[in-house]
Amino acid sequence: MRVILIVFISLLFTACKKDSPKPPSAAVLVFPLQNSLCTTGVSITPTTSRVEFMWQTANNTNTYELRVSNLITDITQTVSTQSTSAEITIEKGAPHSWLVITRNTEVQETASSASWQFFNAGSQITHAPFPAQIIAPLSGASVVRDINGEIILEWSGADVDEDIVGYEIFLDIASPPQVLAASPASSVSSIKINTSANTVYYWKVITKDAEGNSSDSGIYSFRAL
Repeated sequence: MRVILIVFISLLFTACKKDSPKPPSAAVLVFPLQNSLCTTGVSITPTTSRVEFMWQTANNTNTYELRVSNLITDITQTVSTQSTSAEITIEKGAPHSWLVITRNTEVQETASSASWQFFNAGSQITHAPFPAQIIAPLSGASVVRDINGEIILEWSGADVDEDIVGYEIFLDIASPPQVLAASPASSVSSIKINTSANTVYYWKVITKDAEGNSSDSGIYSFRAL
């Protein structure tokens, strides 16, 4: 009898474990494409258009939260939906980023998709580069210097016109950073810089294109160890 009871409890535990709710998977973005010029928006006013955002179905997901950010104004719009698409009215002629947060009402965990950038078409003939995306060091990180006291700064740049001509890297112990540390060409996406131990640094990347347009990555910080 005891053996039967143990087997029953074991089977019950296995069944409960199998039926436990699972956290949602991250959504895979579909449209607007990464680093693209979006021309499919429906014009609403002379300065805004309605754009449809689309992504793939994510496993174990009840709702999707679409977040669209204007990279110039830093204003984010949010829409919750059970569908795999949603429409938002956004500014014409401005760069934006977007991502999707997936949720399952049975668990607290959420998942985030990748973040994609795009330029919402306006009346411009040329377009400013997207603000450079900082890869490393992440803002607020502590970074160990190499044997020469140097740290690698890494970023990525993109432009729908594909005419980036170079970058300006500003690095300083004060914010905003005022010291021009390097002016690498468009083919360069990382540099080594000399740093002092136990010091907080602030840095940003200015991206320039052939038409004289530029964009600012915003200020990031790290501590050199």
